[in-house]
Amino acid sequence: MTTPTNASGASASSSARYLLRGASLLGRERVDLLVEDGRIAQVGSIAGAPGATVVDAEGLVALPGLVDVHTHLREPGREDAETVETGSRAAALGGYTAVHAMANSSPVADTAGVVEQVHSLGRRAGWVDVRPVGAVTVGLAGEQLAEIGAMASSAAQVRMFSDDGMCVHDPVLMRRALEYVKAFDGVVAQHAQEPRLTAGAQMNEGVVSAVLGLPGWPAVAEESIIARDVLLAQHVGSRLHVCHVSTAGSVEIIRWAKSRGISVTAEVTPHHLWLTDELVRSYDPVYKVNPPLRTQEDVEALREALADGTIDVVGTDHAPHPSEHKECEWAQAAMGMTGLETALSVVQHTMVESGLMDWARVAEAMSVVPSKIGRVADQGRPLAEGEAANITLVDPSARWTVDPSRQATKGRNSPFVGRELPGRVVATFFRGHPTVLDGALNAPHPQAAPVVAQ
Repeated sequence: MTTPTNASGASASSSARYLLRGASLLGRERVDLLVEDGRIAQVGSIAGAPGATVVDAEGLVALPGLVDVHTHLREPGREDAETVETGSRAAALGGYTAVHAMANSSPVADTAGVVEQVHSLGRRAGWVDVRPVGAVTVGLAGEQLAEIGAMASSAAQVRMFSDDGMCVHDPVLMRRALEYVKAFDGVVAQHAQEPRLTAGAQMNEGVVSAVLGLPGWPAVAEESIIARDVLLAQHVGSRLHVCHVSTAGSVEIIRWAKSRGISVTAEVTPHHLWLTDELVRSYDPVYKVNPPLRTQEDVEALREALADGTIDVVGTDHAPHPSEHKECEWAQAAMGMTGLETALSVVQHTMVESGLMDWARVAEAMSVVPSKIGRVADQGRPLAEGEAANITLVDPSARWTVDPSRQATKGRNSPFVGRELPGRVVATFFRGHPTVLDGALNAPHPQAAPVVAQ
């Protein structure tokens, strides 16, 4: 991609009109897109657009701006790990135009006041839509429901609720939450982990945990909660979303639930599509995550499930930590990995280059369906005339090596450090404004527009 120029040939970094020339648009080669006043004004072969900044998109794949249903931005309260500003910058560089910020901040996002604060921070940052996720229970303690209705009717218009990091393990509370969100077409996103089966667990329970002598985290701890919750969702007639599915058994339960017409969606993380518990033999805490890295058999089942739609979306579970929380002995290390800036490349490596998915399915799994799950307006829409200009341009032929010190996130805990990955996000357009150009941050959107639930 060449440096954008305006009609006179001068360098241009900001313009209300952009002409993206020669992109590959999900099966269509060499398509031009004219972006004007935040929307896609024209798609096809465009002879000229006076005054527009021209972006050379020859050889690039154009995708709808990516949407992440599972991001930890840490603010308020844990600004040492991440802020809405730094996390939003990382998201833009990763090709995202919208992210859902999980509720496990400090204070927890369990009131209208806190979700409105996160929403406001996202609008002020201007890099992506920041959609707050409201807590299901007060303080994530699993004892009483949070202010779900107040958060839904607040300025943030929350539609997704999750105690992620903790499981809503009480079946009565889970039922009540599902009943509550049904009133406004919300969704409960469950962190499936039976706490009594994972007390003290350090990694996947299996051959490697036995060899290393580390307390194991059995697959059934995830699968039993998913089985219970799909039945509760069926009983209530409400929407359930399963966070970070990690086992082959979980895939089978979700596949069965969908065959019964139960309204359940599921996500997989990039790291669970690639990495296995064999890496824990290194005792490097960068590989410590919740749920834990599983076996190669699980990885293969997850890939197949994402390819055939049993698993609906890719969620990064971007979880930055201060270095001191990872550069320590395994047992004391925090769980979590960064992922916003590497997600698309990992999906290209594991799913596209393997032939399991094409770019159209990537668009579905990383943009279209996530926006539907979170009920995010003007995101995940087809790149067609009249639609909001949320666009990601990717160079699939590029190769780059992961260096956390050069990333925008504060977190340095990438499990892909030192690995060469395919694909590079060249440009990200957020409501018609280029937040990323030539693979580097450009500028936030000059005017934060309202985020309205569908």
